[in-house]
Amino acid sequence: MPQDLLIALVLIIGLIGSMIQIYPGPVIIAGAIGVWAGLEGGHAWTIFAIAALALILTGVLKYVWAGRYLARGSVPGFTIVCGLLVGAIGFFVLPVIGLPLGFVLAVYVVERLRGNDHAHAWSATVIALKATGVTIIVELSGSLLACGIWVIGLIVT
Repeated sequence: MPQDLLIALVLIIGLIGSMIQIYPGPVIIAGAIGVWAGLEGGHAWTIFAIAALALILTGVLKYVWAGRYLARGSVPGFTIVCGLLVGAIGFFVLPVIGLPLGFVLAVYVVERLRGNDHAHAWSATVIALKATGVTIIVELSGSLLACGIWVIGLIVT
């Protein structure tokens, strides 16, 4: 029982990470549920697999939905690619937070350099910020789902 409280505490820390995007919440959640499954054994591994699947699916889904949102907002593909590249570099310069920060900053700069005025570049940046918000909401949803699956597993096992 005390170990379950520790796992729950780590899950809460993971959920906070999914909200604030400073550290990788889903990885912490998957790790905590994996440790719990290792301690419990048996059917707990099934719960871990289902929770991990939820985290993986929402991890992919957040980028697919954000990409569609950007495309619908008329942000050019070249701008998106530049944003992704700068975001990837930003991830290593400022771990985790550098990815969204680099992405959004690159969208503004690339749109500005393409000869667009400030208003158009800012509009593309706002669309990029909203797309980043979509990724946070989807990640948080997946994290909450994984935690809910763990609670069900805790009750059942």
